[in-house]
Amino acid sequence: MKNSAYKRRRADFATWMAREGIAVAVFEDNERNRDPAVQYFTGHPCDAVLFITITGYGILCAWDDNLAAKADADIILPYTRFSLNPVMAGKYVIEKAGVPIHSKIEIPENTSYPGFLEYVNAFIDFDVICRKSGTSAAVESMRLVKDEEETALTRRACSIADGIASAIEKKIQAGQLKTESDVALFIEKEARLAGAEGTSFPTLAAGPSRSHMIHSYPPFGAGEFGTEGLSILDFGIKYNGYTSDMTLTFAAGALQPAQEKMISMVEKAYNEALELYKPGVSVREAALKADAVFARGRRKMPHGLGHGVGLAVHEAPFVRSRDTGEEPPVFQSGMIVTLEPGLYDPRYGGVRLENDVLITEEGNEVLTHSRIVRL
Repeated sequence: MKNSAYKRRRADFATWMAREGIAVAVFEDNERNRDPAVQYFTGHPCDAVLFITITGYGILCAWDDNLAAKADADIILPYTRFSLNPVMAGKYVIEKAGVPIHSKIEIPENTSYPGFLEYVNAFIDFDVICRKSGTSAAVESMRLVKDEEETALTRRACSIADGIASAIEKKIQAGQLKTESDVALFIEKEARLAGAEGTSFPTLAAGPSRSHMIHSYPPFGAGEFGTEGLSILDFGIKYNGYTSDMTLTFAAGALQPAQEKMISMVEKAYNEALELYKPGVSVREAALKADAVFARGRRKMPHGLGHGVGLAVHEAPFVRSRDTGEEPPVFQSGMIVTLEPGLYDPRYGGVRLENDVLITEEGNEVLTHSRIVRL
């Protein structure tokens, strides 16, 4: 993507800046604020501050010079030159770029009040703005719909996850993976052997005694996995910054009628909601469809139906049924969104089925292939 997609994204963002009258936008990716926008615009994965000018020019101040050599920016400067201080770096960039005085400089929306005052005092001749509906919202809107390069990277993350899931199924059946930690550590190793950066979040491997938790805590332990009852495996792969997210349920032995009913309802909710994962349909409508399936069985799902995936494993749009008072977003071609209905019961365990779904002009394409695994 070097010299192509990143430049195009910066140019598209600069068009928004021009409409808003913003001369320079500041993005920070550091221990206080992990903003995926830096990677989205440059490919640089972490620890940097990025300045984008109204002309689409990108100046990256990176802590690690060697790592930044692979980034796409018009100028790359060592962040240590500015004592790792974004305000000091900004003063240098604004002066060198010849930004006219009284221009608008927009800083990250989550900047602390003391941090805001530091910017204001340093940029006394400029209009420093910090707002919730500003640059962060604009970038989030851009990231809702994936471009070709993003889709390709996500496909690769999904493909690696699929391969690992298939291998896990075979190894559990062969008795080679017996515990939660066996499964989780196998994923970590196989992800890297496949060329991935690792997992996109801590793997949740919950055997029959812990699968009733939505997100098991701790994420995995020394307990048995894949033994009689219901086990849940929720994991994702990160490839060149882009993430996948899938959940399989392993059903072993002779299940109780209540457990079979849970599986049946989750599969039905999944299938019926998937039909609504298509352009122009409200995300809330899809979530309500799943809720209706569970309501007929006198059950209720305790979490949302899905979320976007991309540079963050949880990003917009969020597929929820609750009424927030605002107009819910609609599915758009190019979005990649999870579909993950689930039910949980302290007596019987949990069932969740999750896949990553690409919204297409014709409908959708399921990118991962999670399933209820019968052992």
